[in-house]
Amino acid sequence: MDGNDMGKCPVMHGSSPAGRRSRDWWPNALNLDILHQHDAKVNPMPKDFDYREELKKLDVDALKKDVEALLTDSQDWWPADWGHYGGLMVRMAWHSAGSYRLSDGRGGGNTGNQRFAPLNSWPDNVSLDKARRLLWPIKKKYGNRISWADLMILAGNMAYESMGLKTFGFAFGREDIWHPENDVFWGEEKEWLAPSDERYGDIEDPGTMTGPLAAVQMGLIYVNPEGVNGNPDPARSALHVRETFARMAMNDEETAALTAGGHSIGKAHGAGDASTLGPDPEAAGVEAQGFGWVNQNQGGKASNAISSGIEGAWTADPTKFDMGYFDMLFGYKWELTESPAGAKQWKPVDIREEDMPVDASDPSKRTMPMMTDADMAMKVDPIYNEICQKFMADPEYFKDTFARAWFKLTHRDMGPKVRYIGPDVPQEDLIWQDPIPAGATDYDVAALKASIADSGLSVSELVSTAWDAARTYRGSDLRGGANGARIRFAPQKDWQGNEPERLARVLDTLAPLAKDAGASLADAIVLGGNVGIEKAIAAAGLTVDVPFAPGRGDASEAMTDAESFNPLEPFADGYRNWLKEDLGVPPEELLVDRSQLLGLTAPEMTVLVGGMRMLGTNHGGSKHGVFTDREGALVQDFFVNLTDMSNRWEKKDDGSYAIIDRKTGEEKWTATRLDLVFGSNSILRAYCELYAQDDHAEKFARDFVAAWTKVMNADRFDLEAAA
Repeated sequence: MDGNDMGKCPVMHGSSPAGRRSRDWWPNALNLDILHQHDAKVNPMPKDFDYREELKKLDVDALKKDVEALLTDSQDWWPADWGHYGGLMVRMAWHSAGSYRLSDGRGGGNTGNQRFAPLNSWPDNVSLDKARRLLWPIKKKYGNRISWADLMILAGNMAYESMGLKTFGFAFGREDIWHPENDVFWGEEKEWLAPSDERYGDIEDPGTMTGPLAAVQMGLIYVNPEGVNGNPDPARSALHVRETFARMAMNDEETAALTAGGHSIGKAHGAGDASTLGPDPEAAGVEAQGFGWVNQNQGGKASNAISSGIEGAWTADPTKFDMGYFDMLFGYKWELTESPAGAKQWKPVDIREEDMPVDASDPSKRTMPMMTDADMAMKVDPIYNEICQKFMADPEYFKDTFARAWFKLTHRDMGPKVRYIGPDVPQEDLIWQDPIPAGATDYDVAALKASIADSGLSVSELVSTAWDAARTYRGSDLRGGANGARIRFAPQKDWQGNEPERLARVLDTLAPLAKDAGASLADAIVLGGNVGIEKAIAAAGLTVDVPFAPGRGDASEAMTDAESFNPLEPFADGYRNWLKEDLGVPPEELLVDRSQLLGLTAPEMTVLVGGMRMLGTNHGGSKHGVFTDREGALVQDFFVNLTDMSNRWEKKDDGSYAIIDRKTGEEKWTATRLDLVFGSNSILRAYCELYAQDDHAEKFARDFVAAWTKVMNADRFDLEAAA
């Protein structure tokens, strides 16, 4: 060894030059990481750890008392505004939950992901690390009995209650993740707070924002408080507020209530030059211990803090939840000004001294209140103005509307109410919770199976219908799935991906069979898929049982918020080899994204795709990828023929592919790009080779059944609760 090499560090560094990692060499390779981003190896808890069981040991009253005491226990290392941490805790909870987006259900406060990058270092989350550090002694005390995800939301709830709001309720049940969600798409921008134009087709049309995004700029939770691209114009801001909140599942009334209620307490911080702040938590040195945005000029005073750059409180009494926001916004004329940090904001004209809030650190001084451009939108926009007038005329209605909207904001991604835990869970069923009545479990499952088997419905029809009902499930916000049989209602019954004519025919056949058996249609749909698979297993000469758990219920149309289901519509389904239109994204990437939402691993994705091809479930009866002359039998042929080197592969003029016999030159089968990626991607090919082995016919069938059952039961939270 050359002596000059002796001192070289052998460790691969995170800042290594491009080319050290596979994706640096081949950036266009299919990335399967999102399917395994919460691998068990990153979780330090034992395999049998059950957070729901730990919650049963929690002394909720004691925990709430500790949180309440913390709110007014101002610490020297981060002094509380007016001696009360309520505004900080609300902002932490809000920004934890507020990253939720309806389009794909990702984001939100259900996992405690605010602890990790990139969210822990977003510009909009400046100083929320302080809120979590303030809570740490409480988390340390209660340990496994309370997750960070639950504690962060509870702290916001308790903050509102301590400041005078009667909240709508609270539910425990959010389980922490232990690793950053690195593969969630937050935008294409390469820098924080890049101009909004980069994520819009036309910045003047908020509806052209790139999906599935909801926030207007990289690193923001909602909209830019200074105006679109930092240019104040309340009427223009209103359009972006409306679009952004709609993408986060809020209507106009909820949006106005959240804006007013959120700004009825606390303050924004921009008392000095923001450039003097230290680096964010992820960029700070090890001596910072994950503490970011250090303010060397704070001097122990809350009024010197800097976060958004906007400075001031919205109301005369920022530690009390009241109607002060409306009194201030509608009681004065407003003019544009700048904060000490240089941020654009609005100030009241000729304000009375008694309406000015006292300084956050010095009660002997009064300070100028402010409004953001988004606040001014509530006054300028005619729709928001009308809603605010209604709130002002009926303060109790406002408080109730806000309490409900806050509950929705902080619980939207928890799934149905059956998952809620704790003494403060509201009794009322809310339509956005996608309520489903309990289904029967005491009917004769075997008799229903027999009647379905004799119904004349084909394997393809039964399996496709069950799959279409179940594939809407999203593990991100625990919505969708077969439970409830909402596939029979608009909009799902009319989705192109569900083949409406075939769907109607199958449902018309299954419905009377379910009724005669005393079962729900939802159960019959899933059981029908199982019947089809068992027929296909028998046709393959194997014997493998397909598990079935009865008890799904049938939701009514009154229980169904039809509009909120529009984002669940599939525009591609690799499992049924279908693409509605060219979305500008390779179909294999869409398949991986859908698989992650379904909670599937790469091996499970592989075995399901291969099996579905053999069952003849392609959309529209397409034969692409059906590499067999035994369609309808659950055989290994997809994998066997994909990996068989007696074949060669050619791209056709229409973009599909031909599988050609090398000796005869005859075309044997056709395929899509999505079929062939299972042979071209080295990881997926390894799985395909496994399932093509001569000794794995039964393993293939058993693994297919296990993955199928996982999808069919993904939304069975009643089973989870019963366990």
